[in-house]
Amino acid sequence: MTSEDPPPRARVLSLLPLLAGNIALACGPWLVRLADTGPVSAGFWRVALALPFLFLIAALRGEQVSGIPRKAVLLVRAGGVFFGLDIASWHVGIGDTRLANAVLFGNAGSVILMVWGFMMLRRLPIGREWQAIIAALAGSAILLGRSLELSTANFLGDLFCLLAGLLYAGYLLLLQDARKSFGSWSVLAVSSSASVAVLFVVAQLAGEPFWPTDWTPVVVLAFSSQLVGQGLLVYSLKAFPPLVIGIALLTQPAVAALIGWLAFGEILVPLDLLGIVLVGSALVLARVTRQQEPPRPRVNPV
Repeated sequence: MTSEDPPPRARVLSLLPLLAGNIALACGPWLVRLADTGPVSAGFWRVALALPFLFLIAALRGEQVSGIPRKAVLLVRAGGVFFGLDIASWHVGIGDTRLANAVLFGNAGSVILMVWGFMMLRRLPIGREWQAIIAALAGSAILLGRSLELSTANFLGDLFCLLAGLLYAGYLLLLQDARKSFGSWSVLAVSSSASVAVLFVVAQLAGEPFWPTDWTPVVVLAFSSQLVGQGLLVYSLKAFPPLVIGIALLTQPAVAALIGWLAFGEILVPLDLLGIVLVGSALVLARVTRQQEPPRPRVNPV
């Protein structure tokens, strides 16, 4: 350790916000199940109750939410539509599958973005990229197969969570260029305003119970997932390399599995744990690979 390196205690303390953010996000599926609304309605309240605070934080940080180029605003709102559909699909899946599966498949956007990057670069994976893809496919096959053994509903729940991961990847892709015009919190605020509208419409079309009789689960969900979880991760993305972020991500399925066992009696067998490890490893490798990708070549129109 050089004289410029922080002491071990300081390094451990610096990890606390990252771990706290992941733990807060991992509690989200539990709170969705506790809510006495429908799953999509719980998603609406998650975003709607946090929305004023997102705009307030953006304003306090001096981040613009007006005077932005129209194209950037449209991209962010389109991203918000994807995020709203992501939350709707994920919350429906949470009700049918195990919490650990829901968290893993809901984070599948990292692997999907990596594959999308290969398509844009028009090249095949190499080295660790192949390892990530193979681990993701093998782990997913194990978890999906185990869910199908349990029940068809569990299998469908997994598929809804995988769809959520795909929609979240679309959300991130749409916001990629718009981030140059917006700050982190203003992106969350403007995109969430579109997500609220989508979640309201989907909840009404589904005919779900909309108004909570017990507000505690949805208020805690909005605070823990949309403000604390997202906020601490936004902070951590600037403070840590992608490998550390990816490894910390593994706390989410671990916490979700523990909650599923204690609160809902969801027991994981060794084969389930193997699938979780494989998919979790793929998520870590995907985050590292995306960060190390060379810039995309500019292709001139023909």
